[in-house]
Amino acid sequence: MRMSRYFLPVLKETPSEAQIVSHRYMLRAGMIKQAAAGIYSWLPLGFKVLKRIEAIVHEEQQRAGHIPMLMPTLQSADLWRESGRYDDYGQEMLRITDRHGRDMLYGPTNEELITDIFRSHVSSYKDLPLTLYHIQWKFRDEIRPRFGVMRGREFLMKDGYNFDLTKEDALHAYNRHLVSYLRSYERMGLQAIPMRADGGPIGGDYTHEFLVLAETGESEVFYDSEITDLRFGERAIDYDSVEQCQAVLEEFTSRYARTDETHDAALFEQIPEDRRRIARGIEVGQIFYFGTKYSDAMGATVVDQSGARLPVHMGSHGIGVSRLLGAIIEASHDERGIIWPEGVTPFHCGIVNLKQGDAEADAACEALYAALDALGLEPLYDDRDERAGGKFATMDLIGLPWRITVGPRGLKNGVVELTSRRSGESEELPPEAAVERIAQIYGRATA
Repeated sequence: MRMSRYFLPVLKETPSEAQIVSHRYMLRAGMIKQAAAGIYSWLPLGFKVLKRIEAIVHEEQQRAGHIPMLMPTLQSADLWRESGRYDDYGQEMLRITDRHGRDMLYGPTNEELITDIFRSHVSSYKDLPLTLYHIQWKFRDEIRPRFGVMRGREFLMKDGYNFDLTKEDALHAYNRHLVSYLRSYERMGLQAIPMRADGGPIGGDYTHEFLVLAETGESEVFYDSEITDLRFGERAIDYDSVEQCQAVLEEFTSRYARTDETHDAALFEQIPEDRRRIARGIEVGQIFYFGTKYSDAMGATVVDQSGARLPVHMGSHGIGVSRLLGAIIEASHDERGIIWPEGVTPFHCGIVNLKQGDAEADAACEALYAALDALGLEPLYDDRDERAGGKFATMDLIGLPWRITVGPRGLKNGVVELTSRRSGESEELPPEAAVERIAQIYGRATA
């Protein structure tokens, strides 16, 4: 993409309504525009990052054996009355009446709808285990939406639902989700700590929230500092192996880590004092096992090996896809702007032409652009007739992890400048070597 043809409405001043870093930078970088309180239009740059995050979630869910689908945003109130949640959910649920007088709702979650789909099509234990998921827009009518996409009313969420014959099978699904979430967050450049949590309106005794540590987090968290040394890394895991998934669960949840809702002061004090930490965290996902809560209420049963009809064991598992953009920015920024991790960056690198209109500089930029594009990489070429300082400021604000700077002086010596946004370090390289370095960073093969 060329900057001269792109829609990137950056702002020089910080809007007064933006209270936290992620909200300020998302507005200033032209990623979102508020349409109503807690509801945003996703502009091209923000939409690209949203799709990067969504792609990672899809890849890791399917790697774990989970099957994608799509459910509607509007649901029948009758299903929620059947489960008993319609009156219990509270004013966060947006209730609607259609032209025929039927009660509808804008879905805040999908346990009822997926259970109805399951009971309509599955009747035998031979079709289990089964995990279905989708990535869909949700709506919760927050009393006080704030902090941009961090606490909005409309948000994009991945929610998945497992159906299993026994509690043991369902807990394996729970562990499988924990592993897939750890992989997803690390690919996004985040450390999201699984913490013992409260089931809330979803229900269930087994539940962990995944929280990213940040000063602006809404949750107070208590944890053993040893947990921050854990990384999932590139290890291979067999998602069908109960033992391997259980081992990961134990590794990442055996140390104390809880939100304020489940904090146990007595247990916390048993941790050596030098390892006790109290901080703030941003919730970016949650996993639940709730047994037969919905299958009992809604008649979701299967016939087992002996011919008996049993309610299935279920769990639900969510990742806040749109909220993750805010969390990543809160965890990765400086005073100049965003610093995107390579896994979610909207463009793989920026190209800055220091002297637009200079034949040699223009040709070198075009050659870099073509070489990166041929490798399946997406550069953002700032080909505007603007001062160099303004171009650098824009690149720093939007946070691309790598920048190639091209100018007449460097080209006379046969080099361009490759700069890391995170470290600020620069290196002069021949243009071909700069392309090769970018390709290596993103795992692309060069000829």
